[in-house]
Amino acid sequence: MSIRPQKGDRHAYLTQTPVPRLICTLSVPTIISMLVTGIYNAADTYFVGRISTQATAAVGLVFSVMAIIQALGFFCGQGSGNYLSRLLGAGEKQKAGEIAVTGFAMALLLGLLLAVLGNAFVYPLARLLGATDSNLPDTVAYLRIILMGAPFMMGQCVINNQLRFQGSAFYAMIGLMCGAMINIGLDPLLIFVFGLGVPGAAIATISGQFIGFTTLLIGSRRGENIRLDLRNIRLNVSNVLQIANGGLPSLVRQGMAAVSVVFLNRFANLYGGDAGIAGMSIVTRTMQLLTSALIGFGQGYQPVCSYNYGARRFDRVREGYFFCIRYGTILMALAALICLLFPGKIVSFFRDDPEVIAIGSQALRWQAAVLPLMATSILTNMMLQASGQGLRSSITSSARNGIFFLPLILILPRLFGLCGVVMTQAWADVLTFLLCLPFSWFCLKRMKKMEA
Repeated sequence: MSIRPQKGDRHAYLTQTPVPRLICTLSVPTIISMLVTGIYNAADTYFVGRISTQATAAVGLVFSVMAIIQALGFFCGQGSGNYLSRLLGAGEKQKAGEIAVTGFAMALLLGLLLAVLGNAFVYPLARLLGATDSNLPDTVAYLRIILMGAPFMMGQCVINNQLRFQGSAFYAMIGLMCGAMINIGLDPLLIFVFGLGVPGAAIATISGQFIGFTTLLIGSRRGENIRLDLRNIRLNVSNVLQIANGGLPSLVRQGMAAVSVVFLNRFANLYGGDAGIAGMSIVTRTMQLLTSALIGFGQGYQPVCSYNYGARRFDRVREGYFFCIRYGTILMALAALICLLFPGKIVSFFRDDPEVIAIGSQALRWQAAVLPLMATSILTNMMLQASGQGLRSSITSSARNGIFFLPLILILPRLFGLCGVVMTQAWADVLTFLLCLPFSWFCLKRMKKMEA
């Protein structure tokens, strides 16, 4: 008679529990977390959409800065989380504690630096993002406040990722949900009741980030989780390089996403004005919400992958990968069907402007058509990252919004005008999928050899 591993024995739990059950157990809290995060990221767009098209455009422009903040947070969080999970799998708990608090300290320092420099150059930054004369005041007002919350946003990313990689996805979920509820609750109160408009939306966002950060910090000190003891900070070259190796793919992926949004907004403005920016911003937030469940599913797989990779249970790494690909593709196909059937209703939910609806509906159809392919692209990147293959993971993570997107956004609009703008992301997704196929084959074959 076999003994079912209990969660109290973390090593047995992560290396002996049947892989499908383990991934589902770990991914349910992360899927909920990602969905809630997607909803409250879309909340500002929804409530600001009740003000004006210019206000909607302003929030869309600042989205790229929020992506940069999150990129740096994920750089420190996934970099330290990946490594500490492999260390725990190898039984090196003391070293794992040093990596955890070092990644946390790096995030807070980078957040403070970004807040100070961003506010010092807020007007040139707003223009760089693509702000026009009509939406510049709203863009600057929203941007200033968002930048002040950068340390909390980045710190939240770090603790959230570290908890997940330790198999404590429940605590990570609670922290994010607390922040999300605060944001969603404060949005209508500050925007409409107190009449703060766009700045009210920004205050609601950073308030949610602060509450989420505080809740996660408390959660990190419960159970078997690694304690963030400031006395264990080791900002030496070795630790920073290990964090960079694991976090670079996230930095590249999120950073490229920010750059791509800037280019997208500039070309959307060139061919569609404020309505173009608003329409593309709505589609960006919608796709982020739809893929959040897939990312949450993949994040449930990542601790299984990294821990079992460190414990040399490569069979479980492969089994989990194919399990996630299969069900992730089905999930994205269902989401794509909804978008293809009701594109106009989805866009009009955020902003009831005929021009915005026309542009947004066209873009949503293009991106929904290739949505099922993203399961392979995202999960391959997560497998490469969690197994410590930083270079290959960086290439696959930069493909969608960088390697393929940037050349396409410079070429297609010149050939097809506004239609070229709305189809760019879809073609970038197709090419990214094709790139990920040989990368996944190589990684799986390599594990087979290491197992022999």
